[in-house]
Amino acid sequence: MKTIVFSIHISASKERVWRVLWDDESFRDWGDLIDEGMYMRGALVEGSTVEFMSSVNGYGVTSLVKTLRPNDYVLFSHAADTQESGQLTREDEWTGGQESYSLKEQDGMTHLEIQTDIPEEKEETFEVRLPKALERIKYLAEREGA
Repeated sequence: MKTIVFSIHISASKERVWRVLWDDESFRDWGDLIDEGMYMRGALVEGSTVEFMSSVNGYGVTSLVKTLRPNDYVLFSHAADTQESGQLTREDEWTGGQESYSLKEQDGMTHLEIQTDIPEEKEETFEVRLPKALERIKYLAEREGA
């Protein structure tokens, strides 16, 4: 695994950015740029598990919500690689990795940082896709009425 970090400044409150990150409709919007058809299943509650799945290929990862401070920070610990929408386990490509989202607000701007462990063979893909997803999050959070 390799850890990569990306960040972006967004002209919106951290509460608005948080909503864009985790509300189902907007999550599917920006998540699709990372993995086609991505959605999250489960409740974002500390100590619970959530699944990040692709509705296109049925592959994903089941993750423990290790730390949760709403509107500030969430840390996921990837517990199992899954397929067929979480019904089966598969090769441990992501298992053991972590992923965090950190938001800091100052003067009406929110700094969003995503730090994620990725399999080294996926580095090139994520170096392209994650910045696009951050730009989409920025767009969604900054647009009127978001």
